[in-house]
Amino acid sequence: MKRTIKKVAVLGSGIMGSRIACHFANIGAEVLLLDIAPKELLEEEKAKGLTTADAKVRNRIVDAALQTAVKTNPSPVYSKKVLSRITTGNFDDDMVRIRDCDWVVEVVVENLDIKKKVFDQVEQHRRPGTLITSNTSGIPIHLMAEGRSDDFKANFCGTHFFNPPRYLRLLEIIPTAFTDAGVVAFLMEYGDKFLGKTTVRCKDTPAFIANRVGVYSIMALLHLVEKLDLTVEEVDKFTGPALGRPKSATFRTSDVVGLDTMIKVAKGLYDNCPDDKARDLFKLPDFVQKMEENNWLGDKTGQGFYKKIKGADGKSEILALDLKTLEYKPQQKVKSATLEMTKPVENLRERMRIFAAGKDKAAELFRHSSFGLFAYVSDRIPEISDELYRIDDAMRAGFGWELGPFELWDAIGLSASVEGMQTYGHQPAAWVRQMLEQGHDTFYKVEDGRKKYYDVATASYQPVPGTEAFIVLDNLRQNKTVWKNSGVSVIDIGDGIVNVEFHTKMNTIGGDVIQGINKAIDLAEKDFQGVVIGNDGANFSAGANVGMIFMMAVEQEWDELNMAIRAFQNTSMRLRYSSIPVVVAAHNLTLGGGCEFSLHADHVQLSAETYMGLVEFGVGVIPGGGGTKEFALRASDELKDDQIAQNTLKERFLTIGMAKVSTSGEEAFELGYLQKGKYAITMNRSRLLADAKAKALELADAGYTKPVQRNDIRVLGKQGLGIVYAGANSMYAGNYISAHDKKISEKLGYVLCGGDLSSPTEVTEQYLLDLEREAFLSLAGERKSLERIQSIITKGKPLRN
Repeated sequence: MKRTIKKVAVLGSGIMGSRIACHFANIGAEVLLLDIAPKELLEEEKAKGLTTADAKVRNRIVDAALQTAVKTNPSPVYSKKVLSRITTGNFDDDMVRIRDCDWVVEVVVENLDIKKKVFDQVEQHRRPGTLITSNTSGIPIHLMAEGRSDDFKANFCGTHFFNPPRYLRLLEIIPTAFTDAGVVAFLMEYGDKFLGKTTVRCKDTPAFIANRVGVYSIMALLHLVEKLDLTVEEVDKFTGPALGRPKSATFRTSDVVGLDTMIKVAKGLYDNCPDDKARDLFKLPDFVQKMEENNWLGDKTGQGFYKKIKGADGKSEILALDLKTLEYKPQQKVKSATLEMTKPVENLRERMRIFAAGKDKAAELFRHSSFGLFAYVSDRIPEISDELYRIDDAMRAGFGWELGPFELWDAIGLSASVEGMQTYGHQPAAWVRQMLEQGHDTFYKVEDGRKKYYDVATASYQPVPGTEAFIVLDNLRQNKTVWKNSGVSVIDIGDGIVNVEFHTKMNTIGGDVIQGINKAIDLAEKDFQGVVIGNDGANFSAGANVGMIFMMAVEQEWDELNMAIRAFQNTSMRLRYSSIPVVVAAHNLTLGGGCEFSLHADHVQLSAETYMGLVEFGVGVIPGGGGTKEFALRASDELKDDQIAQNTLKERFLTIGMAKVSTSGEEAFELGYLQKGKYAITMNRSRLLADAKAKALELADAGYTKPVQRNDIRVLGKQGLGIVYAGANSMYAGNYISAHDKKISEKLGYVLCGGDLSSPTEVTEQYLLDLEREAFLSLAGERKSLERIQSIITKGKPLRN
């Protein structure tokens, strides 16, 4: 049966329901969001003379929930425009409208009886063949299917989104024995391609996969705290980014999610997993029980493992809970020799080996928790999953771990870890020992550019299903690298396309990256069909290497800095004016120079989660890699009469002057960083490079021809400068900007207007690039600009001076 999802009904508008509705709207679906109708009037409703029959009253709960969701930060929507796709209503009046929906997602409270009552209504109104799924984190899916019609059961399964649904990539698909195989296959593919999720098929076991393993990991840590005499600050320092885990680490994550949520899942696992060898770890430690009694549940109650207060000086301070006395105290700095050793090591797997061999508290916690985790996940096969890669997928996508448990096990060495586990009182499952006896000493390996996992059932390595459509640079780097330097690898990704991969810190752009891009274009113009600029890092690029700019400016090496900026500009221009197509694959942070490369590419294939912007104003300069020139060019193409010209100039000026960064790929278009017809959005980040490669091939196959540099860019000269200077002066007079902000604004306006030309004039791109470079250099020599750059380098924070 071919399915097309045009309209989705979301039943329940609470924290999850409203946000799931928003995400379906993000991808273009029409959404019907329903909730209960209130039984009583509020006082303000009575004052207005309303009755419980009025639509405003009947939809009050759902409308308020949606408005609350939209106001949250980070936002659940790519753009406020998508809200027009969401219609609200209530169960009593509007359930009949689900007959027009292709998919009904139930997201009401975690109570089986209530869910069954909602499904009674769904049965009355749905069309045969309509998908019905339940978003639950704990109720067995098969219990919800009991007593339903055959058609309902065939089209029903669990779809467990993780909160917040827009940002967390995991979508667990949990079929029952009655679910049609075609429905499961459809949801796995739809979740991947359209919702942008890592879809993981789960068995109908308690807490499914991610929460089963994730809550075990947290509970094991809570018990280790007392055993190893650790503080809240130490645990969060030792279990955060250094391990490839989220910055919120363990206790901060518990505060954000809510300690009550973790307690509920832990109690459920204790009650429902009598044969789990680690069952006792799901019992709450004494300090957690006392926190529950005190209602110290985290952010939702104002205090948990941390508490925010205002000090005597009026400044906010975050205190940490002393787990022995249950009193809040100022946070203590955490020192660790092992952590210090890992700081200069970029490769996460190498860092894991340093942790495993360390001698201090951080290393001891790592060994205790990791060895216990290895035993636990090996015991969960085949209980929660027949395949080990599903567990890794779920933990990476649902809990934000960079390495799943089996990937971590591989990183520190399977054989050595098994010996270590015994020392710490843990035993791996029997199949792990059998695997080692057969001579297999890794859970994963790469063959012919394809990642394979150890399949327990067949005792052999099998390709990870679904990844054939992905391009994973880690799998290609060893045998397909055609050129590299310290900051770039140029990799042949097949079919005549090369990929330029940055691997500097934060993928910043310096001389090595500039050299690598130019070399890739040289190679492609000679022997290939096109170039993709993309990587598998956490961010596409945080922009230019400001440390290099700072050193040159402090040393007053103006000729060298001038040459560096010129090389940057020339590289941006070469992206546009090479004889082969260049596609940028942008994702996450795409700032400064990363944005400028995107502005000049033939096409931008970007992740839905792309945060793009020209942010140079924050370090006291203007975009100097062609970004200011490009905004002047785009403004010229949009100019019509004088009034529109002035408005267009103002918009472009404010985008740079306010260092606006998009909150999504779609908003990057609304801010003018992307052009209609020259960008496309990839929902699933894992597919980004493959989609970028396909676009490069499409452009090449269409007979790509080298564009001609522009010499018809209309700039406003003094006419535009008057607007810029007047605006900057009024902002300064009103104390909205500093004197240095005013100076940068005037330099920016000078370039955008093409200088102080007496009347609107057509100029060349090179003319504007020269103005841009001159303005950049003059600002880089200003003391206040250097102070701003130094603040970014030393503190990671912008300074407004």
